Amino acid sequence: MKPPHRGSRPPGGAGSNGGPRTPSRGPSDTRGGAPRDGSQRQNHAGAGPFQPRGGQPRAGQDRGAQDRSGVNRTDGDRPRGERAGANNTLRAPERTMAPGGATAPDQANRPNRIGAGRPGPARQPRPDHRPDAPKGTVWLYGLHAVAGALANPARRLRRLVLTEEAEKALAAMLPPPWSIQPERTERARIDHLLGRDAVHQGAALLADPLAPPALAQVLERPGTVLVLDQVVDPRNVGAILRSAAAFGIAAVITQERNAPEETGALAKAASGALEKIPLLRAVNIARTLIALKAAGCWVVGLAADGKPLSGPALAERRVALVLGSEGEGLRRLTRDTCDEIAGIAMPKGHASEMESLNVSAATAVALYELGRPG
Repeated sequence: MKPPHRGSRPPGGAGSNGGPRTPSRGPSDTRGGAPRDGSQRQNHAGAGPFQPRGGQPRAGQDRGAQDRSGVNRTDGDRPRGERAGANNTLRAPERTMAPGGATAPDQANRPNRIGAGRPGPARQPRPDHRPDAPKGTVWLYGLHAVAGALANPARRLRRLVLTEEAEKALAAMLPPPWSIQPERTERARIDHLLGRDAVHQGAALLADPLAPPALAQVLERPGTVLVLDQVVDPRNVGAILRSAAAFGIAAVITQERNAPEETGALAKAASGALEKIPLLRAVNIARTLIALKAAGCWVVGLAADGKPLSGPALAERRVALVLGSEGEGLRRLTRDTCDEIAGIAMPKGHASEMESLNVSAATAVALYELGRPG
């Protein structure tokens, strides 16, 4: 009898012993049984003979031969494009385009690595504690912040919410009539409007943000100009505005992008100074310093390694004082653009010695020194 063609199925679906095919398969049988005659192939890694369809997974192919639950798949369970065929070989992982045009293995086909595991749930964004205000408006809160906004004719007011006690305290600070009629409510209602973290003192005012003036306009005002190079904490900016108002500063300039927006927290920390000191936003701090130089300002950067700041030595100049961010201080380009670098003289050698001050505290000390008579 003519021997069967290599790779073809033996007559009757022979099993491993070449006998007739068993009429019925048990629950663990898979299609094809043992390897066909002469079909023992080497896989790509040379790890041994090619495994029959439905058999045990090949060495190093656990992830490819198991589904996500870890159960071995048979041919019938494989996706259509992955079923074993006569010419099937070990498939390489599908590759996708990574950013920049480089190829990277598809994430679903990567083997497990220590600490990798399955991707966890998507990280939730940090909660935004700012109160829910209509677009283009801001909730101001705190007695001094609300009183300052009510007294500012440049403010466009929308809604005033007060508790009974806050209305009495506000009337003592700023006698009515006010330009907007207050709504009497309970403290819990204001907590709901602003969030429990807001120290509102029973007073909340919905208003439009202030429109920043032009640089040429604020330079007409006398006094030092403060420039904040990426100071990002709204409470620090608010405290700096409060010190600026106390020392008669002309304006405060922040960066447009890396600086806090006008918020209730900023206004609360400013304690009414947000309504008195112009707050400008500059696209580029270095170019703004060059413009201040052209307007006759002497630009002084504040840094711990600078020579001690001396108010009497700068008494004949109009100073633009530049302060850096809370963590990194002045950026290199900002520092290079300054006319000089100065620092705050602090005693050394005592047990409680500190290397630096908080940016808002440093501002207050520096402004006091600049105003000190010779």
